[in-house]
Amino acid sequence: MPYLHRAATSQAPPARRDARSIHSSGQSFEQLRQACFRRGVLFEDVDFPASNASLFYSERFPVPFVWKRPGEIVKNPEFILGGATRTDICQGELGDCWLLAAIASLTLNEKALARVIPQDQSFGRGYAGIFHFQFWQHSEWLDVVVDDRLPTFKDRLVFLHSADHNEFWSALLEKAYAKLNGSYEALKGGSAVEAMEDFTGGVAETFETKGAPENFYAILEKALKRGSLVGCSIETRSAAESEARTPFGLIKGHAYTVTGIDQVRFQGKNIELIRVRNPWGQVEWNGAWSDKMAFKDFKAHFDKVEICNLTPDALEDDTIHKWEVTIHQGSWVRGSTAGGCRNFLDTFWTNPQIKLSLTERDEGQEECTFLVALMQKDRRKLKRFGANVLTIGYAIYQSPGKDEHLNKDFFKYHASQARSKTFINLREVSDRFQLPPGEYILIPSTFEPHQEADFCLRIFSEKKAMTQDMDERVDIELPKPPKPTSPSQETEEEQQFRAMFEHIAGEDMEVTAEELEYVLNAVLQKKKDIKFKKLSLISCKNIISLMDTNGNGKLEFDEFKVFWDRLKKWTSLFLQFDADKSGTMSSYELRVALKAAGFQLSSHLLQLIVLRYADEELQLGLDDFLNCLVRLENASRVFEALSIENKDFIHLNINEFICLTMNI
Repeated sequence: MPYLHRAATSQAPPARRDARSIHSSGQSFEQLRQACFRRGVLFEDVDFPASNASLFYSERFPVPFVWKRPGEIVKNPEFILGGATRTDICQGELGDCWLLAAIASLTLNEKALARVIPQDQSFGRGYAGIFHFQFWQHSEWLDVVVDDRLPTFKDRLVFLHSADHNEFWSALLEKAYAKLNGSYEALKGGSAVEAMEDFTGGVAETFETKGAPENFYAILEKALKRGSLVGCSIETRSAAESEARTPFGLIKGHAYTVTGIDQVRFQGKNIELIRVRNPWGQVEWNGAWSDKMAFKDFKAHFDKVEICNLTPDALEDDTIHKWEVTIHQGSWVRGSTAGGCRNFLDTFWTNPQIKLSLTERDEGQEECTFLVALMQKDRRKLKRFGANVLTIGYAIYQSPGKDEHLNKDFFKYHASQARSKTFINLREVSDRFQLPPGEYILIPSTFEPHQEADFCLRIFSEKKAMTQDMDERVDIELPKPPKPTSPSQETEEEQQFRAMFEHIAGEDMEVTAEELEYVLNAVLQKKKDIKFKKLSLISCKNIISLMDTNGNGKLEFDEFKVFWDRLKKWTSLFLQFDADKSGTMSSYELRVALKAAGFQLSSHLLQLIVLRYADEELQLGLDDFLNCLVRLENASRVFEALSIENKDFIHLNINEFICLTMNI
C-alpha cells in the first residue's frame, strides 16, 4: 500500500468545545438534518452505506443481514430511555467487548458522556434519520454523523444493543465508532483503554495487578472519583484460552469495566470491595461477595488494569490538578525517518527528535514529573489494507545543548536517561517519569527500522514544559562565487584545465547543455568506485541554469570552472557518505550528506526528496545525488533573489518554496 506522508507539526491541544465535522459533503450535522427536512426525506449516509462494505472486509456472515431503521424494528423507538447507563450495553455478534467495556465506563462520567453523545437528537421532534457522536482522534475532536439504519436479523439488532429493545443510543454509538474506523469488522479485538481515550482525549496508564504498588486501592479510588475510566482483564496464554470461563465465573481475554470501589465493615474489619461489570450482561463472578468482589480477590484473579486519566480538555471545571499538554504530530517514513530502535544504531539517529525543556520542579520536589504518550495513528482503519499495529516505544536522552538534529555518533557514546518500559504492539505506549530540570531529546520510534506510520506524541507535565521539534529547521548556506582568475596568473593545473575547457567548448568558447551532457557522462562513467547511470539533458540544463550568470543558456570558462570545483566537492561528499563502499549512498545518510553540502533540511522536505530520488532499496547513485543538489541550490538561489527583490512577493517559506520549485 502506498504511504502518504503527513508533515510533522507541534501544537497546543484544541479547545474542548470545537469538534470538526468530517462528512464528505463538508456539512455539519445540523446542516445535513435541515437539508433532509427541506427535501422531506430521511438521511442516508453515502460515507457509510447500508451495505456489506460497511460490515466486513475479509469475511462474510453466515446469515443475511437486513438494514432497518429503529422505527421499522419497534413501534416507539427512543434514543435514550431513562438515562444512558451501563445496563444499556449488551454485546452482540461482534468481538468488540473492549469497546463495550469502555462505553460502560463512559456512562459513569456524565460530562464525558454528554460530550460523546450530544443531547440535540431524538426520535421525536426534529427526527430526520440522522444522529451524531463526537470522538477524540489524535489531538482533535471529530463530529461523526450516521444514518440510523442498523444491521438486523429477524427484526433483532445483530450487534451492540440495549437491554430495553426500544432504546437505540448504544447501537448508534457503535455504528458511529465503526464508521470512524472503516467498518464493523475493524472493531474486532482491542483494548478498552483505546476507546476510553477516543471518548475523552485522555491518556492511559496500565498496571499489572500482581506487581501493582501498595497503594493500588487508593489509586483506583482516586481515579474513579476524578471521573477516570477504568477497565480490567484476564490475560490468556494461548488462543485456546480466549473467552474461556474460569471456575469463578470470569472470562479470560475479556474486557471488563470497573464501575465502583468501596469499603464495608464486616466482623469488625474494613473489607475493601470493588464492582466489576461484564459487557455480556451474563456470566459473572460467583465467589465471595457475589456482585461485588473483595479487592484481594480482584488482584488475584485479574491480571491487568487500565486507567484512562482525563486531560485538561476533558476535566471537570472544579478539578484542582491539571496537566500541561504539548502535542507533536509526525511520521516514520521508510528511507528517511523510520530508523527503528537503538538496536539499529546506523539508522536510529534518523528518527524524529523532539527537545523537551524542563524548567520548573514539582512543588516541594527536586525533580520534574511528566508523562509521555506515543500513539500510532489509524492502524485499526488500515487493517483492511493489511496494516498491523506496529511495535513502538521511545527513548529520552540528555541534550548536549545543540539546536540541531543529533547524529549517529552522539547515540553511539551516550546512554538514554529514560525510556518507555517496553516496545510493544499497542496503539499507544505511555509512561510517567521524574527527571531533574534540564533539556532532553525525546526520540519516538518503531522497534524495527523501515516501518511506516503517522504518530501523535503527547507530553503531559505537572509544570509548564517547553518543546521544540528538532527536525523542522531549514538552514541553507549557499557558497559565494569565487573571483575569476586572470589567464596570466593561472597555475599550471589551471592552465591545463583551461585547455580542457577549450577542447570541450570549441570555437565559441561556451559549453552548451549537449556538450556538458557528453563530457560529464564520459568522465563520471569511468569512475569504478561510484554507481552512476547517466545524467540527462534536462539535468545538464539545470546545471547551466544554476551556474549561468549572464543568462545566455551556456557556460563560459569561469562559470564552467566554478561548476567543476563544485562537482569535485559533491563527488567527494558522495564517497565520504557511501558508508559500505557499495558505490551508492543510503537514503538514511542523505541528511548528513546534504548538511555537509550546506543544506540542513526539515524532515518533511527530506522525506519528499527521498521519495523522489532514492530507489526501491533506499539507495542513491551519484547521478541522483547530483540532480538533488543542483535542484536544491537552484531553488534556494531563486528564493533568495525573489526575497531580496520583493519581500511582499514571497508568501511561502523556504521549505514550501523548495517543494514547489523542485516539484516534489
